[in-house]
Amino acid sequence: MTDPVHLHDGAVAIDGRPILRGIDLTVRTGDFLALMGANGSGKSTLVRALTGLLPLTTGTLELFGTPITDFDQWSRLGYVPQRAGAGSGVPASVWEIVAAGRLGRRRLFRPLSKADRAAIADALDVVGLAHRSRDSIARLSGGQQQRVLIARALAGEPEMLLLDEPTAGVDLVNQQALAATLAELGSRGSTIVLVAHELGPLAPLVSRAVLMRDGRIVRDGTPLADHGLPPAHHHHHEHADHPHDHGHAVRLSSPIEGGVG
Repeated sequence: MTDPVHLHDGAVAIDGRPILRGIDLTVRTGDFLALMGANGSGKSTLVRALTGLLPLTTGTLELFGTPITDFDQWSRLGYVPQRAGAGSGVPASVWEIVAAGRLGRRRLFRPLSKADRAAIADALDVVGLAHRSRDSIARLSGGQQQRVLIARALAGEPEMLLLDEPTAGVDLVNQQALAATLAELGSRGSTIVLVAHELGPLAPLVSRAVLMRDGRIVRDGTPLADHGLPPAHHHHHEHADHPHDHGHAVRLSSPIEGGVG
């Protein structure tokens, strides 16, 4: 089976500033991988590069065995960006936002099919928000809005789900609901990559933790139960001589960034 992600010697620069350097990363089918590190370590930049939102300056990236330059099966990826308000000021119901996740699976302007509606219903059920489907997104808490964004990605029935800081600013109850959602997806065999500063209730789900520092991967292995990081063994790298990625959102169009939000 072809690995969902194979990145070799990847580098990313933004406005001429090096952010990532020398990244080698393979994501295998069924991995539940946590990208961890301090703010500015480059983990969010790496996820955006893996989804095609940011181009590589050097290196090679294959998605499901296809070079990124030739890849067009974007429905196989589900991307959940950092939460910035799921509604983005647009008055919309939870169901409407989740339905937008089907855009990559159907022809534009075609009515929703029975399969579309079933996928939307399943996505809402998995995140535990089926009972709020007709509510305005504005009436939901921040943690519930985060779960709506996940449902939107799930509605497209992706093979790999990438989540950028899904628990940031989310209370414990919603973190636990998110963990239940991701546990269900893991049981279905989904491949999951998530960016996290701390794992919290997600820790028992993670099968592999990748630690980043100064735009490089410094550890990659099985997480420990206490803090989610692999055993401490340091790869000696020279100190980065470039500005850090401070997590500023870079708004670029992407084939997988469709719909509301």
